Amino acid sequence: MKNVSIEKDFATVCPALRIGVIEARVTNSESNPALWQLIGDEESRITAAYRLDEINKRPAIQATRKAYRAFGKDPNRYRVSSEALCRRIVKGMGIYRIDTLVDLGNLVSIRAGYSIGAFDADHIDGDTITLGVGREGELFHGIGRGVLNIEGLPVYRDRTGGIGTPTSDEERTKISLDTRHLLMLINAYGQEMPLDEAIGWAVELLQRFVAATDITTTIVAASQFDLSK
Repeated sequence: MKNVSIEKDFATVCPALRIGVIEARVTNSESNPALWQLIGDEESRITAAYRLDEINKRPAIQATRKAYRAFGKDPNRYRVSSEALCRRIVKGMGIYRIDTLVDLGNLVSIRAGYSIGAFDADHIDGDTITLGVGREGELFHGIGRGVLNIEGLPVYRDRTGGIGTPTSDEERTKISLDTRHLLMLINAYGQEMPLDEAIGWAVELLQRFVAATDITTTIVAASQFDLSK
């Protein structure tokens, strides 16, 4: 299983952060009608529950936005992915149809409020992923965005460089129809859906829709790192 760690300075600023880690063997596919029925149901729930100006008040989204501000990033310019998805829903635009794995992650994200990184683990360089803060001039190709300015954004890095932020993941490790080895990271800067519940639900969906096997899960907490040193 991939090892996920948090840099000391990052953990000091975000001591409540907990990361749900899921790794599995999967069989991805194009758009799944049964999954999209669930997504449609959740879109209807969100549309009924929130006005556009209320989305960023959801506890999980609000906590992630607070982390952005703590690192000097404007969360209105660089929106948290869960917030951006929910805004599309409330505007009547719906969320993007990509493939079953990506769509599944988006469903968990909009229900739980957490930003979720989903990566092709076979394209991750090394066995350790570290969460830190984006640096000035650090090169990062956001999926469908081109070069993204990640200075001040929370960023996961492997040995080569950045692979994911709560705003966008990196092209190098993105999910494709050929993905067979999944790493999913659920970023809980503040609690909305209990994290263990979000992990359990994600695992159920992975088993149902992408025939997930060899599943391992864990929770990495900022509080487990010794911040006194």
